[in-house]
Amino acid sequence: MIRKIWNWQKTEWPHFSYNEDALKNLEQKFSQNTGIVLGAFKHVNKSEKEQLIIEILSNEALKTSEIEGEYLDRDSIQSSIKKNLGLKVDKKKIASAEFGISEMMVDLYKNHNKQLSHKQLYNWHKMLTNGRRDLNDIGKYRTHEDPMQVVSGRLDKPTIHFEAPASQNMQQEMAQFITWFNTLHSKTEYNVLPLVKASITHLYFVSIHPFEDGNGRIARALAEKSVAQSVGQPALISLSKTIEANKKAYYNALENNNKHADITDWILYFGQTILDAQEDTLKLIDFVIEKAKFFDRFTQVMNERQLKVVTRFFNAGHQGFDGGLSAENYTRIAKTSASTATRDLKDMVDKKMVIKTGELKGTRYWLNLKS
Repeated sequence: MIRKIWNWQKTEWPHFSYNEDALKNLEQKFSQNTGIVLGAFKHVNKSEKEQLIIEILSNEALKTSEIEGEYLDRDSIQSSIKKNLGLKVDKKKIASAEFGISEMMVDLYKNHNKQLSHKQLYNWHKMLTNGRRDLNDIGKYRTHEDPMQVVSGRLDKPTIHFEAPASQNMQQEMAQFITWFNTLHSKTEYNVLPLVKASITHLYFVSIHPFEDGNGRIARALAEKSVAQSVGQPALISLSKTIEANKKAYYNALENNNKHADITDWILYFGQTILDAQEDTLKLIDFVIEKAKFFDRFTQVMNERQLKVVTRFFNAGHQGFDGGLSAENYTRIAKTSASTATRDLKDMVDKKMVIKTGELKGTRYWLNLKS
């Protein structure tokens, strides 16, 4: 007799249960954050909105790939996202992986309100696997006879973290999933809370694991699509950036919730992750606004070297340079001498462009963003 270990083997499948009372505080905070994010977004100009969208989509493209151990080039990602959004970019060649994940992020952003379909999922998989030659099933659900397992450890003694339904059941499982998703997000279904919808969407999809590869990235995209449909516009969060900051907690939460129908713990974890992603977006909006103010104040009084270093500083995002800017960093970025770097930095401190902390070799410089 086959031992029934996994959630999809249980009689309740695919009906998940949870303690709604335990989620009330999260849902209340989600509602508050959503209002703040949407309100803040309305108060930025068109150029700043473009920057925000590019930054959010870029972060998601980079980090959803990094979660899977794939490290892509940020500049290529941003160029590709701009191109897919119809914005002006240079004509440099973009690698297949960067182009594919960027194309998927823009499709998610543009078509967030459309009903989910097999076709959209197939297209996402084609985008994700752009340039791949090592897969048998691209742009369709898996067909291989071998068990679809998530494993780690030695080849001769692997640890099986999860085993998904057999490939022969994919069409049936995915037809059921798509019907469930579209019904849950229809205008008549207001009784299920937004964080619950997004959390179940992710766990349900990865439990099916319908593709030969790319299931985690598509699951995270579907969770954002769920959030977007709940709030009625693009989610404006980088969920994967928040997850990637503590991947271990993410994988532990998945493993701890793939054997039972009650997934309250998973929703508590994933719901908090969405809230953290909203908070990060609020910081990013504030950063973009302060960036615009900074350049308004200082562009006319910066020399070419200073402008180059400041631009590099801003490109590091709202979390900034790790540990601040040193004179040595300045020399390298500006491609100048140590004495010139010292003069430039003193000038920037005097003009209140940067704030100086520390002494001697411990001296660091930070952008003075608050006007």
